[in-house]
Amino acid sequence: MSLYFFLLVSTVTAAPEIPGEAVKQPMAIVGGTIHTVSGKTIENGTLLVRNGKIVAVGKKVKVPAKAITIDANGKSVYPGLFDAYTDIGLVEINAVRATRDQSEVGQINPSVKSWVSVNPDSEIIPVTRSNGVLLALTAPAGGLISGKSGVIQLDGWTFEDLTMKQGVGMHVDWPNMSPVIDWESDKSAKDQMEARDKALQTLRRAFDDARAYQKAQTVQDSAHARDARWEAMLPVLDRSLPLIVEAEDMQQIQAAVAFAEQQNAKLIIYGGYDAPLCSELLKKHDVPVIIGGVYRLPRRRSDHYDTPFTVPARLHEAGIKFCISGSGRFGASAVRNLPYHAAMAAAFGLPQEEALKSITLYPAEILGVANRVGSLKKGKDATFFITDGDPLETPTQVEAAYIQGREIDLSDRHKRLWNKYKEKYRRQRERD
Repeated sequence: MSLYFFLLVSTVTAAPEIPGEAVKQPMAIVGGTIHTVSGKTIENGTLLVRNGKIVAVGKKVKVPAKAITIDANGKSVYPGLFDAYTDIGLVEINAVRATRDQSEVGQINPSVKSWVSVNPDSEIIPVTRSNGVLLALTAPAGGLISGKSGVIQLDGWTFEDLTMKQGVGMHVDWPNMSPVIDWESDKSAKDQMEARDKALQTLRRAFDDARAYQKAQTVQDSAHARDARWEAMLPVLDRSLPLIVEAEDMQQIQAAVAFAEQQNAKLIIYGGYDAPLCSELLKKHDVPVIIGGVYRLPRRRSDHYDTPFTVPARLHEAGIKFCISGSGRFGASAVRNLPYHAAMAAAFGLPQEEALKSITLYPAEILGVANRVGSLKKGKDATFFITDGDPLETPTQVEAAYIQGREIDLSDRHKRLWNKYKEKYRRQRERD
């Protein structure tokens, strides 16, 4: 019996975190400093939640008699942080092929839907939300046209529960416009340019085929076969679905903008290392930028060491709409570090308020979900977290988090291991 009890307890304590349960009663967060992001910061304020929505926020909010009251005195309340470009839920361990489900074979895959492949039981999701990151765009990869992405909230039983918005953008990996000659290169400059030309030709042909398919649909009694690839491209052609193009260098960005104009497509740039050098072009065509991480090395030997750190500040000064992504080259496991990318941007010239907006309100605006998340405002989802300090500071601890008013389990694998080995050294000290 004792062995059975031990195994039962071990199974329970190691079980995945259980999704939060909806609360029928109103809930009030009282006495905290409420950082609305879209408005003024409210000292000693109250946030009132009902049916998963924010119904009031301010200093003089009347709290219903039967409301669940949470004392946030001395604490801070922030909207859920939002990483605008990740593969969270699609990749568990980069080095293990069986856990990577972010890409399909082939070059043209517009019918791919990233959100249906999200693993809600990923160990990375609880670790990420423990740091206040409660929302993310999960993006496909591979090929020229990788597929469509969706916005997810980081709690739920199934991918349907997690999905907030389907079909947010069509992802394109733009080829290098000039040859890369370094120790990693395994192709000559000539071969690279031939590969570039072939890729661009393939991309143009895909759009031509999609337009031909679109035109064929307008013909009465048309008997053309349904093609899932070109069906998926139709929202791009009518500008209801933006292209999200991965482009870092100036030539890539310029070529991507020119292509979008030729195709009459809406455009969002992801990566954007050289985006400040194209500020006039981006401003002219109203192209926002998702910065692909602030913690990274300069791309060229001639760049200053702080060039990547100052990209957000330079875009802000130029009046370009932007937001910051934190996963970068390290993928899903690094999404938890999103607030520190914003902090680095603040340390290198970006105003503190803008740094916070770049990981809350601005990604929501760029990705079309600002009517639901991104700030603490009446009518929006009650997706927020409570901290003992500024989330951009590394010592700050997230003490509670809520998604659509449901309290989220903040335990995770990192904390379980921390508690495990804390016990090891406690026993060791006792023996000593």
